[in-house]
Amino acid sequence: MDYLDDESYEPSSVSDPLEPVNRFFFNVNDKVYVWVLEPVSTGYSKVLPSDIRQCVSNFFYNLGEPVRAVNCLLQGRVHDAGRTLGRFVINSICGVFGLADPAAHEFKMSPVYASLGETFSVWGVGDGFYLVVPLLGPSTLRDLTGTVGDGFAMTTHTPWNDDVLTTAAAHGVRSVNYTSLHLGEYEDAKSLSFDPYIAFRNGYFQIRAKQFDHTHQ
Repeated sequence: MDYLDDESYEPSSVSDPLEPVNRFFFNVNDKVYVWVLEPVSTGYSKVLPSDIRQCVSNFFYNLGEPVRAVNCLLQGRVHDAGRTLGRFVINSICGVFGLADPAAHEFKMSPVYASLGETFSVWGVGDGFYLVVPLLGPSTLRDLTGTVGDGFAMTTHTPWNDDVLTTAAAHGVRSVNYTSLHLGEYEDAKSLSFDPYIAFRNGYFQIRAKQFDHTHQ
């Protein structure tokens, strides 16, 4: 099933009372992506081979493992917390600071999804309402709060928190690197829908539902 296809759309139970504002920021984010992020990422992809860009992606993902482990514990998923911490230790040591992922490839320890937004959900906190956040994209009031909390938690062990400029540069590199590994996907997703706003809102909730489903992880 294509999560962004209008035909797969099912009305979400999460309200969207700010739809006019959300549509405005959806269009702003679209312009930022098309005019800035995509061209920069395309040039970046021509400078660095995909293998190196994947190593950069692994490095950033590995830094988030301790926060995922804590969220697993907060959700009562003790086994997943152990697996996530195990992945962090293995990849930090054997994978050269997380540049490689021997935990998945050699030890068959696949990544585990966990976030503070999901933790709030497990605790019974509702979504609130749907939001399109400038430069971040689709979210809900609960999930955005969780994203901010996870971000603050990561500042306890990430190496670039000395000043705002360094922090912004690190997040910029992460965004450009991620986009360079997924070039064309955004345009393809938009082309599938008559109303991209509705399609991406629908896609957000369906992808999140899949992330929250741990029966196949």
